[in-house]
Parts: sequence; C-alpha cells; structure tokens
Amino acid sequence: MHRRPGLSARLKLTLSYAGFLAVAGALLLAVVWVFLLRYVPDNPKGLLGIAPNRYLLVRIFAPAAAVAMLGLLVFGLVGGWILAGRMLAPLTQVTDAARMAGDGSLSHRIRMTGRRDEFRELADTFDAMLEQLESHVAEHQRFAANASHELRTPLAISRTLLDVAREDPGRDREEFVERLRAVNTRAIDLTEALLLLSRSDRGNFARESVDLSLIAEEAAETLLPLAEQRRITLDVTGGPTRTSGSAELLLRMVTNLVQNAIVHNIPAGGTVVVHTEARGDTSVLRVENTGCPLPAEMVPTLTEPFRRGTERVRTDEHAGAGLGLAIVRSVVHAHDGTLGLAPRPAGGLRVTVRLPGTP
Repeated sequence: MHRRPGLSARLKLTLSYAGFLAVAGALLLAVVWVFLLRYVPDNPKGLLGIAPNRYLLVRIFAPAAAVAMLGLLVFGLVGGWILAGRMLAPLTQVTDAARMAGDGSLSHRIRMTGRRDEFRELADTFDAMLEQLESHVAEHQRFAANASHELRTPLAISRTLLDVAREDPGRDREEFVERLRAVNTRAIDLTEALLLLSRSDRGNFARESVDLSLIAEEAAETLLPLAEQRRITLDVTGGPTRTSGSAELLLRMVTNLVQNAIVHNIPAGGTVVVHTEARGDTSVLRVENTGCPLPAEMVPTLTEPFRRGTERVRTDEHAGAGLGLAIVRSVVHAHDGTLGLAPRPAGGLRVTVRLPGTP
C-alpha cells in the first residue's frame, strides 16, 4: 500500500519531549511572574532610592529566562532524540524480523533479552507467531509433496492402462474398464478427501446443535455391511451427547474413525465399540477396536497425512487415501476439541474425541 512520506516515530517522540519541556519551562516562568514579580512595586521608595523595582527585575530576569528556555528546548531535542532511539530500538528489531519474514525467511527469531515489558511481550509474541507459521508452512509443503505423490500414482496407472489398451485392442474390454474405473475412483476419493481436509482446516462452516450419539448410530448403520463382511461386531453405546458444529463434518469424522476401526481390525472376527457420553461441559466420543498390538512410538504419527504404520497398511479394496485420521484431527481442531490416540494393552487402538458440549 502506497503512503505519503511522513515524520518518523522517533522524530515525533523527540518533538513531543522537547515540546513538553518547553511548555513546562513556560509554565514555570508564568508561575514566577504571577506569584513573584507582579507583587513588586513599580516605583518603591526604599533606602537611598536604590531599592529594586519591577522594571529592573524584569530587565534582569527576561534575558536569563530566554536563555533558559532555549537551553531547555535544545536539551529536549537532543535528549528526546537519544531517549526515543533507545525506547524504539526493540521495535526496530521487530520491524527487521517482520521484513525478513516477508522476504521468506521464517527461521529468524528476535529472542529479545531483558525483563518483560510491552516491547518484549511483542517480540515474544512475534517469535511464537513465526514459529507457528514456519511449522504450518513446512507441514503444508510436506502435505503438498505427499499429495502430489499420491495423485501421481493413480494417474500413472491410468496412463499405463490406456497405453496397454491402445497397443492390444483385443484385450478384454470389461476387465480394462473395471480396472480403470477402480483407479479413477481412488483418484476421486483422494481428491475429495483433500478438499474436505482443506475445508475443515479453514473452519468456515455454519454451526448448529448436533447429537453425537445420533451421528455415531448413522455412521455405524452405514458401515454395518462392511463390518458384517469382515465378521466384526459393531456396538454403539452411550446416551445423548450434544455439541455445536457442522453435522456433515462431524459425520465424516465419526465415519472415518469407525471405518478405520473396522478395516484395521486384524485378524477378522474382532469388535468395534463406539461410545458417546457427556462429562460436564465436555462431549466425549470414544472409538476402540481389537486387533494387533501397536507400538507406542507409531501412534502419534497416525494422524499425519499419508502416514501409515506397517501394521496398518491395507492392500484390499479399502486401501484408502491415507487421510482418514488426518481429516479426523482437522475436524476436531476446527470444532475446538482435542483428539487422543492410545494403543490398547490387548491390541488395537482407542481414539478419544473431546468436544465442547452444549445443553
């Protein structure tokens, strides 16, 4: 944004300090005049006629007062310039850091020393903002790279299938169409997951009162055929649990959790439990499944985009896009909630979602 040049903050503070001293000096001289000189008679008849009068005192006092005022003004300008420079030095550091950040250097930190005051609070806040911004940029860059890699795979497979069909016209058309359809479906699912993740990250959605117990029942009913196919017992327990948010995003969150719990329930024949309950002003959703034991160090990485543990890699028709728990984490954060993952001692995973409750 173009602005006309103006006075710097340092010069403004300098003029303010000098002006304040000049006004203070003028007030002091006015006090002397009002409370001292005005009471001296003009023509006193003192001893031998040499007693001081007002005229004589004014002639003596006026030049000295003018010199004093000039000295105050010079002192105010010089001292104000130095004092303003020292006071604004921390702000200059913040400005330099902001300029470097604007040029793309997010690794620079101010790290201002000294006791806490307004400028140091500003510097600490700016450092925290740069740290968070650098983390977000790194995460988005990593996400974009992973997304490009994931999307490249189905596109490359589609091109290979088309090349094979062109070179071998007698190949079974039904098999070719079915394989191409499966690859395109995977690409579409990945794109939709990316769009949903972006939408939940922005948090620009309408909020309404939602009952998590009803959301859990709807998700379980949708995934019941998948659970029966894998011989998984799917139970939904708990009572009404209300929160405020987007019913669509919350349904996607619960669906992802339940689907992950089903497809990662290895070997087949296990159980998945979905439980909802209200604890004071907090609404709790818990999804846990049986399965193979999970290493504790692998659990925190499961919510990262396209990150899959070795025990959780799937090669069947439900291979997924690798964004299930990443979408869950994004939806939970967008609803001002917390997400907790913990391995079960007997095997499997327990996922706990805590959201702000509503009456």
